[in-house]
Amino acid sequence: MSDLELFTADFTGDHFEDHCHENGFTYWYASELMEILGYESMASFQKAINKAMTTCNTLNIPIMENFVQELLDVDSKPKHEFRLSRFACYLTVMNADSKKPAVAKAQAYFATLAGAVSNYVEEVGKVERLVVRGEVSEREESLSGVAHRAGVDSYPFFQNAGYRGMYNRNIGQLRAMRNVPLNRSPLDFMGKDELAANLFRITQTELKIKQESIKGQQRLENAAEHVGKKVRTTMMDISGVAPEQLPIHQDIREVKKQLKTKSREIKAIDKPKRGKK
Repeated sequence: MSDLELFTADFTGDHFEDHCHENGFTYWYASELMEILGYESMASFQKAINKAMTTCNTLNIPIMENFVQELLDVDSKPKHEFRLSRFACYLTVMNADSKKPAVAKAQAYFATLAGAVSNYVEEVGKVERLVVRGEVSEREESLSGVAHRAGVDSYPFFQNAGYRGMYNRNIGQLRAMRNVPLNRSPLDFMGKDELAANLFRITQTELKIKQESIKGQQRLENAAEHVGKKVRTTMMDISGVAPEQLPIHQDIREVKKQLKTKSREIKAIDKPKRGKK
């Protein structure tokens, strides 16, 4: 553990609150939050901020209202900075490295804001899951474009081949097995780790198509199924559990609703505050 982590490992709510500023809205500077959480460089901390911004966008909450860019003059040198709203701090903390002692304590603190939860790890998991689900959607869109340009006429058949390889059953059978509604994607009921495995499957399928210049519906389906089987084998080698046997999780739509409610509750915390500079 570094000297900085030792110094900040005693994170408390009061310590965090002492660093807030007021100028039209309550905010915290990203550089100050970085130090509070035990990060040594903005380069590494920026990853948490980027994920937080992605989460905000996924929730259809205005990024510019929560992550305000500012150019400061520090020692006669320009410094790019972010003013983070309390909700932006919440999302950043939930996407930060929980192996850092200060981050773990901050996650526990933020999880209890505006209504306690029984397990802050579950709260962190919801935010992380939402981020990965968003990444899967983006990569699926990219794969769809690549597949169509390579000669896929029926994308459902191509998509089904990937599922068949990974789950040893088609998407309809997976839906039935997990009681997923017909109009919903099984991805919406997967946990973070299973979503990450599907993200890997999708990105590797796209890479294989590009690198091997695969063309035509049947050859592309074969490629998707081949990659799916490889991912399945890897998962079973590591965990001993078949992908289709992984636990079903709460509907991602409900997770979004809960986080939107959380954003309103957290925003309400700062409404009565006046005059602090």
